[in-house]
Amino acid sequence: MTNEPLIKTTVVGSYTIRGWMPDLPTMQELKDASQKVIKRLEDLGLDLVCDGELYRFDSDHPETNGMIDYFIGPMTGIRSELSTNERDEYNEREGMKFRKTSPGIVEGPIGPGSLDLVSPCRKLTDTATKPTKFTMTGPHMLSKTVADKHYGSTDKIAMAFAEVLAEQAAQLDADVIQVDEANLPGHPEEWEWALAAINMVLDSIKTSGAVHLCFGNYAGKRVQTGTWDKLLRYFDGLHADHVVLECKNRPADEIEVFKGLKSELGLGIGVVDIKSSEVETPDNIARDLDRIGSILGPERIKYIHPDCGFWMLDRTIVDAKIEALVKGRDLYLK
Repeated sequence: MTNEPLIKTTVVGSYTIRGWMPDLPTMQELKDASQKVIKRLEDLGLDLVCDGELYRFDSDHPETNGMIDYFIGPMTGIRSELSTNERDEYNEREGMKFRKTSPGIVEGPIGPGSLDLVSPCRKLTDTATKPTKFTMTGPHMLSKTVADKHYGSTDKIAMAFAEVLAEQAAQLDADVIQVDEANLPGHPEEWEWALAAINMVLDSIKTSGAVHLCFGNYAGKRVQTGTWDKLLRYFDGLHADHVVLECKNRPADEIEVFKGLKSELGLGIGVVDIKSSEVETPDNIARDLDRIGSILGPERIKYIHPDCGFWMLDRTIVDAKIEALVKGRDLYLK
């Protein structure tokens, strides 16, 4: 594509659900709303647009906006109904306090079942007039949310999920396929098996693969602690075109840790805080880019975007943040 900007603008995935649909939308209402979101993101000037992830909308699981149950629910080998004892056991697990209950118990070999990522991806690419990004939850994240009575270890569950996701990803034709791993930054000691699982998915992508990592965005709250330096070996091992990182709502000097990453891995830098309703100014974003570019080199910054998804904010705030994102990038590149 000619005349591409040095730094492209995008979103991480979700657009606000407020005001777009009723609590229990029909399939047609979801389709119509998704088309409107795509058009809106194009009109706001983003270089790489998503569908807002509205097709995943699930009023029963607002805390994760469908990023877990949408994927696990249709798969075979997983029982979704838990007994009282099983729910109690799950609620005692570390790292899952944001969930009310497990999305399921693995009782046999995990298979795709009726999971269909091809249809929503095709709707995105058929609707958009700009380059597109389609998002999917990664194998590490999914493996950490289920209870297990079959595989015996979380890393084996992750590889089973990876096989299913890789089969789906191989059929997707968006310009960028982004795999979301929101749990790993809080558990960096699991990086080796998490890397093996996600690379299986990335290797199946026929377009461009990206990986999004953050420290949690559940009802606008961070649910994990950690630092990016713990995952440098994971980053260096990724078979991805770029990573999509939470940086705005992080210590300013933390950006230094990315100086040593392999040069072929592009960086997507979060410059918009999704946990705050305060709207950034273009000047603020341009200053952030100037600071980060002076540390990493402007050529390392491939994308800028919000820290995570926008689903919990009001539409007027979301749109204003996206407008500032685009204007701030343009101001920096002048």
